[in-house]
Order: sequence, then C-alpha cells, then structure tokens
Amino acid sequence: MEKDYREKIKKLLALAESPNEHEAKAALLKAKELMAEHKLSELDVKDVGKKEVKEVLLEGMQASTRHNPWIIPLSTVIGENYCCKAFNNKYSGKQLRTIGFVGFEEDVQICEQVFRYAVNCVESKLKEIKKENGCYSAQYRKKLCDGYGYGFMVGAQEAFEKQKKENEEKGWGLVMVTPQEVTEHIKDFKHENFNKNAGSKLDANAFGIGYTDGKKFDPTKKLEA
Repeated sequence: MEKDYREKIKKLLALAESPNEHEAKAALLKAKELMAEHKLSELDVKDVGKKEVKEVLLEGMQASTRHNPWIIPLSTVIGENYCCKAFNNKYSGKQLRTIGFVGFEEDVQICEQVFRYAVNCVESKLKEIKKENGCYSAQYRKKLCDGYGYGFMVGAQEAFEKQKKENEEKGWGLVMVTPQEVTEHIKDFKHENFNKNAGSKLDANAFGIGYTDGKKFDPTKKLEA
C-alpha cells in the first residue's frame, strides 16, 4: 500500500510540471494532501539531489509603512504554514518592499498561490471599506483599512494554529514543518524591524471584522476549485 501511494505521489509531482497551469496546480495540491495523510515527504519520493532551496520575489506584492503594512506579517504567517520562510526586499531609495518566499520549489509555488489569494481577500474588503467611508478623511480610511488587514492576519494565524492541532491529532503534523534546509538558507538574511507601531493605532471595530474573516480563511476550497 505504501508503495502504491509513493507511485501516486511521484506521478502527481510529475504532472505538476505540466504546461497546463490549472492541471499543474491541482496536481501539486493533491500531492501535498497525500504526503500529509500518509506521513511521506517529497524527500521520500524524489531524488534528494534534485531539490533546491529557491528564493522567489513576488511580482506586484509590495508594502510599506504607508501602503498596506499588514502584508508583511501576513506573508510571515502564510510562509510558516506552507513549509517556507517569508522575506522582503527593499531597494535603495525606495519605500516599498517586495515580498518574497524561500523554500523548495513546489512549496514556494503553493505558498505563493495561498498568499496571493489571502491578499486578494483582504483587498476586496478594503475596497468596500474605502467606498463606504468615502466622505471621511484619507487618514481615517487608512486607520480602518489597516485595522481590517491586521485583524485578518491575526485571525488567519489562529485558523492555521487550529488546523495544525487537528493535523497533529491525525499524525500529520511533522510533515508540514519548514525543512531545515530552508531555515538554514534564510538565517543569514538581513532582518529589519518593519513598522513596529503599525498596529498601535488601528480601528478596533475594523480589526474585529478582519479577525472574524481571517478565522474563516480556507484557501483549500478556492485552490482546489
């Protein structure tokens, strides 16, 4: 039985290299599900020598203290729960930081999909908030938007913690831990404090709404669809 599942996972990982984007994504997600369920890692089904730690900067995913500061901690939450590590790159003279992930290639692909989906969920709500509060000052609207964004991040973090506990009870927990190779790769990266006080002046009501929405965040339904 174990051999059968290994063969299935190998085939799915091979299919994940398909030029058909939707087919590739579906194969990757199913492979991850089987690996977790049957306590297997990609190291068990692929040649170790072929696995490389990748650094990937995400096009269009940027943040600063003034522009969507909640994106930075959200990337950390997503990365830690998808076997990757988040980082951000700031070019000299620029305020915006570009978000990136470090991890094995297949993990980074899935991590990026989940992160972009999470950001889209938040930004969709922020459009509503800005529209509903168009008569108020830009400063007040930013307070509302940042409150929602940070609230969503905290709620999503709790949702992942709950999921992690459930997986551990099933015996799947260790499979989804960030590989040691990834942790070693990123340990020498320069880490800067980002917007320490960003969460100190937020709208409490908007934070609460974001927190509730974040706790409901379930990327698997969207990605599998």
